Amino acid sequence: MLRRTKIVATLGPASSDQKVLEKMILAGVDVVRMNFSHGTAQDHVARVEKVRAAAAACGRIIGILADLQGPKIRVGKIENDKIILKQGDTFILDAEWTGLGNQERVGLDYKDLPNDVSKGSVLLLNDGMLEFDVIEVKGAQIICKVVCGGVLSNNKGINRKGGGLTAPALTDKDKEDIKTAALIKADYLAISFPRSADDMQLARKLMQAAGGKSLLMAKIERAEAIAVLDEIIDASDAIMVARGDLSVEVGDAAVPGLQKRMIRMARAKNKLVITATQMMESMITNPIPTRAEVSDVANAVLDGTDAVMLSAETAVGDYPIETIKSMARICIKAESEMEDISTSHRLLQTKFTRIDQAIAMSALYAASHFTVKAIVALTQSGSTPLWLSRMNAGVPIFALTPIESTLSKVTLFSGVHPIAFSTTSQLPSVELRAAEDELVRLRLVQEGDMIVMTIGEAVGKAGYTNTMKIVRVGDHRKN
Repeated sequence: MLRRTKIVATLGPASSDQKVLEKMILAGVDVVRMNFSHGTAQDHVARVEKVRAAAAACGRIIGILADLQGPKIRVGKIENDKIILKQGDTFILDAEWTGLGNQERVGLDYKDLPNDVSKGSVLLLNDGMLEFDVIEVKGAQIICKVVCGGVLSNNKGINRKGGGLTAPALTDKDKEDIKTAALIKADYLAISFPRSADDMQLARKLMQAAGGKSLLMAKIERAEAIAVLDEIIDASDAIMVARGDLSVEVGDAAVPGLQKRMIRMARAKNKLVITATQMMESMITNPIPTRAEVSDVANAVLDGTDAVMLSAETAVGDYPIETIKSMARICIKAESEMEDISTSHRLLQTKFTRIDQAIAMSALYAASHFTVKAIVALTQSGSTPLWLSRMNAGVPIFALTPIESTLSKVTLFSGVHPIAFSTTSQLPSVELRAAEDELVRLRLVQEGDMIVMTIGEAVGKAGYTNTMKIVRVGDHRKN
């Protein structure tokens, strides 16, 4: 409960059994990622049912992240599943080729690629493992010279160095998958390859039309997105630092600095941020991480990420439970090195326009200048816990709410722990005492502890938090 950084785990064949899911949850998973690149709508519905059953069995609340596939900019299928290309080979990417690929050419899923490249363009395939120089575009054929060779297998992805591919962020498949995300009541919807705020706004309209209430997450993985990062973050509720495709487009050396900048920007705008891609890659086949992976996870934590994400490690890896335990251990150790908030923090110097935001900042100020065990936010929408999570208060933040969707959304907020809580009273004083008693019952605090509590006098209404109170646990029973 006391770990601040959240862990997102991708589900797949290695993590489909309910007993395995229970072990993953007990090991520390906070949010599960449903990768819509694989499986049918029925598969996703069934898997979410298992997740929620496993969470209930473990007494935990687990968030659901639905991740859209996005445009398929890939080669087609190849004879015998793969070919080996050598430096200096001539190779053709052919948008009209319908047969199996061979040593001379391969078909394309993305038929508009010839319109997006020209002589001198550099194409990177299979996450940058192969590099082609475009020497001529002849109709539907892109004639390339192999600069860095290697194995090319079925359906490998294609990126253009420096970006510039025009494929829309939302495909017809994505639009149908948004309906599935609404059906399973996903807490977050991740949009792959957005190029602008317009992509995010369209996704939001489609989600609302489907009756869903998912928060929107922009996956930053296109070079074009970096130039309009401010606008994309403003149009989103969260971002993902998707380091795989991003590093192929902008160059691997640029990604660490971009990661830090994106985390800093997201937090400054009160938006959530996940750091993803190859965080514990070696643990797909090994039971312990490399030292470089340990440093990578720890540095993301020290940068201030809300969450770190596992992909193939938990989807198809041999050691999903061990990977989660290792990641949790690394996060806790890194957090012990983080500095708590100070009076000089930018947000504490901000002039606020909302009462509930001012109350959240008052609670953080009190927690940083007075020895308290926890911050306790009685909330409806989750806005107060979100603001509280933007800075490290050095103590856990407990979000108490009767709203099921709020409980599962705050699972991604750094430092925030959801607790299902409701009373029949409309009196804030009575509700605060009941909340205090519930925390004692759960052994999260004990008599004599000092805690900071926030609540709205209009009990049960979202956005009405207007009270901050410092309480010594148990005093109300002495009066």
